[in-house]
Amino acid sequence: MTLPWTLAHLVVLFASPILVVGIINRTKARWAGRRGPPILQTYFDLARLLRKRPVYSATTTPVFWVAPYVLLATAAVSGLVVPLLGRGAPLSFRFDFVFFAYLWGLGRLALMLGALDTGSAFEGMGSSREATFATFIEPAVFLCLGTLASATGGATFAQMLSFHGVDPAMVVVRAGCVVALTLLLQVESARMPVDDPTTHLELTKVHEVMILDHSGPDLAAMEYGAALKLAIGSALLASLLNPFGAQSPRWVVAAANVGLWVAVAVAVGTIESTLARLRLNAIPRYLLAALFGGVLALLASVWRAGGAT
Repeated sequence: MTLPWTLAHLVVLFASPILVVGIINRTKARWAGRRGPPILQTYFDLARLLRKRPVYSATTTPVFWVAPYVLLATAAVSGLVVPLLGRGAPLSFRFDFVFFAYLWGLGRLALMLGALDTGSAFEGMGSSREATFATFIEPAVFLCLGTLASATGGATFAQMLSFHGVDPAMVVVRAGCVVALTLLLQVESARMPVDDPTTHLELTKVHEVMILDHSGPDLAAMEYGAALKLAIGSALLASLLNPFGAQSPRWVVAAANVGLWVAVAVAVGTIESTLARLRLNAIPRYLLAALFGGVLALLASVWRAGGAT
């Protein structure tokens, strides 16, 4: 990437979490018939947390103190390998999508270890749920990304997510991957119907349970890290849906990606406004849809390869 596009990527990476969360909250407010909070409300909330002094329990160790910043760092670095503007990324290399998946896994591990370090059975319950959901979603995501790499012949995110025609098999491949990545977005960002970031019902919490003991800048790091994951997941979906290929001007691809990014945020807000949170015992069955999406993409990829020969 050229220097101007790299700078644009970094600006979009660190500004988009606040805007995406703001769009989602505004969409939910509109569905409820309210005006809603300002688009930049997340920025004001983070600034308020940064001015506060963190409080630590006597039972915690350095694991608890470091966990928020590991989560934030892994989310930020993962944003460097995703083509946020539709074409190219500052950190691009062969099989960078595997690196991306392990970064998110490391961030999730830090989140769970930080929660367990408090010695609270309640936060241990949330960590157990988080690990259970990850067990279902991770194989489906690897199947999806591996299939996408095989179908497109690309070894990097930028190559895999660029437009590759509208033949029926490729449409099915992309549709299956959209399903899998949508569920990944819901699990990693604690969104409905898998989790509710605004819930007050303690026994149904997952992500909110694990950050109950964090405060001040530590909590700000965790909230911003979660927002980064939400924005990056939305960008993945936008890049996968972007209909403009390598022959189109770069600014056209970038503009389409940003527009689709906004559309994904509006769709997330709409889903959260029209669907209730699933019961805990129904969530594993719901997450199997990601595996079915990956299998569907794989079968379409195999059929496409057989037809080509």
